[in-house]
Amino acid sequence: MNISIVTVGKLKEKYLKLGIEEYVKRLGPFAKVDMIEVPDEKAPEQLSETEMLQVKEKEGERILAKVPQDAYVIALAIEGQMWSSEKLAQELDKLATYGRSKVVFIIGGSLGLSDTVLKRADQLLSFSKMTFPHQLMRLILVEQVYRAFKINRGEPYHK
Repeated sequence: MNISIVTVGKLKEKYLKLGIEEYVKRLGPFAKVDMIEVPDEKAPEQLSETEMLQVKEKEGERILAKVPQDAYVIALAIEGQMWSSEKLAQELDKLATYGRSKVVFIIGGSLGLSDTVLKRADQLLSFSKMTFPHQLMRLILVEQVYRAFKINRGEPYHK
């Protein structure tokens, strides 16, 4: 399976980079994982509603430019469905079984995702009703993908 994680902004925190690198390495036997960063749109702290939409649209265009037409897209969005780790494992297994070998996870920037990106997604996934920093979500997501593969192989990591 080919998994891409498309994110907005450059990851600067070393501890997050190290954690992500560790899980990507662990995923090596199960899947090819690409971390793809697109530049965030520079904007002042205080934005009007219109300016926020414009920022999300520009970031959305950059995101969608990295998504192959034949990919199954799972966008992380607070309004998405909440899955257990086992449900994520089932969904990834189902995608592999039915020949959907390209899976793209999308993590938006600090303002979230544009409507265009949300419409392109095949699935909206929420990790919590809480809001997490988008940089931290990269680590949480890649850990959960690794956990899903371990669950599907019947290996004990998930206990």
